[in-house]
Amino acid sequence: MADTFGNTTTTGAAPVPPANPGPAGLGTDETNAAESSATSGTAEAKSRFSAALEEAKAGAAALGAEARNKATAYADQAKTTGDSWSTEARTKAAELAAEGKAKATEALSSLGRLVGDNAPVVEEKLGAKYADYVRSASHQIQDTATRLDSKSVDELGDDLREFVRASPRAALGLAALAGYMVARVLRK
Repeated sequence: MADTFGNTTTTGAAPVPPANPGPAGLGTDETNAAESSATSGTAEAKSRFSAALEEAKAGAAALGAEARNKATAYADQAKTTGDSWSTEARTKAAELAAEGKAKATEALSSLGRLVGDNAPVVEEKLGAKYADYVRSASHQIQDTATRLDSKSVDELGDDLREFVRASPRAALGLAALAGYMVARVLRK
């Protein structure tokens, strides 16, 4: 079997002295001293490398923890900002819905008055029977405006959901009509 310096030994036999007296002309004792010095240097290098590796691992763990903390802080900040914007949007939507309800009520009242004001013209041109239809329509429109004005936006939303479930075709037609009316109101 060969050792680090290329010396061979046989099992059970005495070690054969090296043909070469060792590195740089050193004797066997000096060679052993050099070997132990090299071994201790290797061990010291390994221990320094292990310490540096542990320090690097600790640094990476600290950076990871700092990154997680910053990410959590940014997520909390984003959530708070999102909640704030959501609250503002809901408030603004409620204000716009109330304003829209008021405009719709006013528009229906105006339409009811306009239809009622035209009843005498209809009676004169088409007869009393048609004038009664016009007056009835005028009263229905004004009653609807009164009911609309008396309910909250949430109650109107619930009523609308029930109406759509009960008759989706009529709801689609009314939605188209409402869209047309809103476009006319916004155009002015």
